[in-house]
Formats: sequence, structure tokens, C-alpha cells
Amino acid sequence: MWQRILVIGCPGAGKSTFSRRLRDRLGLPLFYLDRLWHRENRTTVSREVFDRGLTEILQGERWIIDGNYLRTLEMRLKRCDTVFLLDYPPALCLEGAKARIGKKREDLPWVEETFDEEFRQWIVDFPRMQLPRIYELLRTYRKDKQAIVFQSREEAERFLAERREGMGQCKHPQPEETPAE
Repeated sequence: MWQRILVIGCPGAGKSTFSRRLRDRLGLPLFYLDRLWHRENRTTVSREVFDRGLTEILQGERWIIDGNYLRTLEMRLKRCDTVFLLDYPPALCLEGAKARIGKKREDLPWVEETFDEEFRQWIVDFPRMQLPRIYELLRTYRKDKQAIVFQSREEAERFLAERREGMGQCKHPQPEETPAE
């Protein structure tokens, strides 16, 4: 355990911050799917280029992968040993996404200058459009994976604080059902 980790959740939840903190504690290489998908000129690579890059990462023995990209989640779940899902309320994720506007970030190849309506709507729709499939996949792969679901930043913070001295096994329950919206 703790060699191949996925960090998933709604945009603005703080996946990248959580991933960096895991990286700093575990010494695992960290890969951002947004960096794999987006070019510096704000265009995207083809699906084939993205999938090839992701396949290369997945062949490694040790990594943290930050990002959702639901189309490829199942292939990542097959290879990981641990999943952290940041399942936070949309209002909190909207605040998080707004707070990073204008800031240089390690996980994105440019600085976001505006909070556009399409991205805002993606966050609002995430619990309805993405979470059911995420929970379905977690249930499918839970037998040989450790899945840890946080429903608040405080839970995630407490988890990291309790493991300052090293990341041992934790006793969080496996996801049984999708929480009520």
C-alpha cells in the first residue's frame, strides 16, 4: 500500500494541495493530469497523446496521480493501491476554484485569469454528473484497493496531521454507497 495513489474529487476541492502534502510525506513522484492534458498555450493534446502519457506513468511502481478525467479513471483504478476521494460540497469547491484565480500553480501550465461560467457549472454539476460513476467504480474495485473518502477539508487535514511521522495503514471504511446530495 501507499505506492500508487490516486487523488480525485471535484475541481476546487484541493486535490493538488492534498497531493503535494502526500508527496512531501511519502517521497512519491506526483503527476498532475491537468499538466498532461493542457499545453502552455491553453490548447489540449489529443486523447491518444494523453493516454500514451498516462500509460507511461501507470507503468511506474510508485506515484501519486492528481485529477479526475473520468474517461480514464477505471484504467487508473486497476493499477493503484490507494484512492483518496475529496467529496466536498459544491459551494466549498466553488470557493476553492475562485480563490486560485490569478495565482501561479504547479498543477496547471498557465495562470487562470477568470472564473468562467462553463467551469463554474461543471463544479455545480459534479455531484450529479460525476460522483455517481466515481462511487460505482470505487465499489467495483474496493476489494483490493484502499479507498478513503473525505467529506470536509477538516477530515483531510486531520488525516494528514495524524500521519506527520509517516503514512501507515489507516482504518477508514471502504465506500459502500454514494452519500446523499
